[in-house]
Amino acid sequence: MQLMRSQQCQRHCNSSSSRTPAAAPRAAAASARSRQRQTPVPRVAAPQAPQLLSSLEENGVGAAGTTGVLLVQCPDAKGVVAALAQLLFGFNCNILQSDQFSDETIAPSRFFQRIHFDFKDISVGTGNLAVLETAVADLAKRYQMDWKISYRTQRKRMALLVSKMDHCLFDLLIRQRSGELHCDIPVVISNHPDLGHVAGMFGVDFEHLGVRRDIDKVAAKQQQEAAIQRVLEEANVDLIVLARYMQIFSEEFCEKNWGRTINIHHSFLPAFEGAKPYHRAHERGVKIIGATAHYATSELDAGPIIEQDITRITHRDSVQDMVRKGRDLERLVLARAVRWHVNDRVLVTPTGRTVVWQD
Repeated sequence: MQLMRSQQCQRHCNSSSSRTPAAAPRAAAASARSRQRQTPVPRVAAPQAPQLLSSLEENGVGAAGTTGVLLVQCPDAKGVVAALAQLLFGFNCNILQSDQFSDETIAPSRFFQRIHFDFKDISVGTGNLAVLETAVADLAKRYQMDWKISYRTQRKRMALLVSKMDHCLFDLLIRQRSGELHCDIPVVISNHPDLGHVAGMFGVDFEHLGVRRDIDKVAAKQQQEAAIQRVLEEANVDLIVLARYMQIFSEEFCEKNWGRTINIHHSFLPAFEGAKPYHRAHERGVKIIGATAHYATSELDAGPIIEQDITRITHRDSVQDMVRKGRDLERLVLARAVRWHVNDRVLVTPTGRTVVWQD
């Protein structure tokens, strides 16, 4: 009897230890699933929006935090480049990049330069940049220079003006949040309430400033522009972007904000102004559509051009296809123009052209 029990026990043990290889993983998986059901899954906080700039750069520490850009234009003359380089060297600044251009189509020929420099070792100390600026101002008198210095730590403040179309608004807000646009967006202004929720998604203030219909049109327009100007000044705005803002500003408003207002519009050959331009272009069978970003003036769509781009159209493209392609171009062209302005890469010539140092 003992022998039989021993044999039965041996057979039971052998049966338990001789499971097929496929059975063992299944048992392990079942055991793991059982443990997962018993163990609560911890909640993970939503990740913060990625930033292309490091926290050190944003706080003004390190190379990016001690860099500046000097923009210059003046009558072309010998010694300008050497004088600027010598001035920066005399303050123990390091030139990181220098671009220049001489426009001989202007009489007299005109010189343009962009200098990107590092001032972390500046001889007067990084807290005394006014001394450097005074020296640049003195040099500017000698060469009749128009000049401007900006510093990486001084982020520009950009206001977005919109009406009802949201494609450019979304695009710029996303690019700013991701760190692609080195600026702050304190406010979105609109003549309609429709896009207030978009600004709210990004934590940006929204101002609905419509044009009153119960008073004279001219007076209503003046009131609205005055309200917009007041919001811009209260928000300390450096740059105004008309991200498909479907209103025409007065000459007074344009002059007050000259050189800091960027507009985007579609471009066609031939030109189709007014309502439903894509429908009219489709009827004419255009083969190219485009978009233009420019500085706004009181003359409609006629300011200095910053950036343009085009895409091909075929006989297969419907009006809806053309609208989609056009909006894609508007996003891209406007984003480039804004980035170049924010990064001090644009100069306007006396003749209304632009010098753009693309990145």
